[in-house]
Amino acid sequence: MDDLRVSPGPGAPAGLSIPSRELVEQFSHASGPGGQGVNTADSRVQLSLDIGSTSALTDLQRRRALDRLAGQLTGTVLTITASEHRSQRKNRTAARERLATVLRAAVAPASVRRPTRPTRGSQRRRLAAKRERSEIKQARRRPSPGGHD
Repeated sequence: MDDLRVSPGPGAPAGLSIPSRELVEQFSHASGPGGQGVNTADSRVQLSLDIGSTSALTDLQRRRALDRLAGQLTGTVLTITASEHRSQRKNRTAARERLATVLRAAVAPASVRRPTRPTRGSQRRRLAAKRERSEIKQARRRPSPGGHD
């Protein structure tokens, strides 16, 4: 098994290289239809990576990943399961690609929303619409008995 390469992206400008010794693969019977091979082939793949101890991440990347993936972790271990293919080899590839995608998203910095101000024109249009609506509602009112509103 080769090292897992995660392509460059935000938070990992040089990409990531996860050593194969840190990845744990387990194989089991996949559920569902599969014909004659379903009971004999261990085609489902579970790929695990301990994010808390991997050498592939910097401290900042590790904190981001642990924080963002908290709901998917067992302790500090992230496990990806692939069983959509009948072939173990294809499921191994799918699991590795999925793990790379999840990690790339997890180490990316959070986008910060910059507060914006409404334009002067949009403020004028909003206030004009409010005035117009107010006048429509004023016109619907019954005149008061004293002649004043």
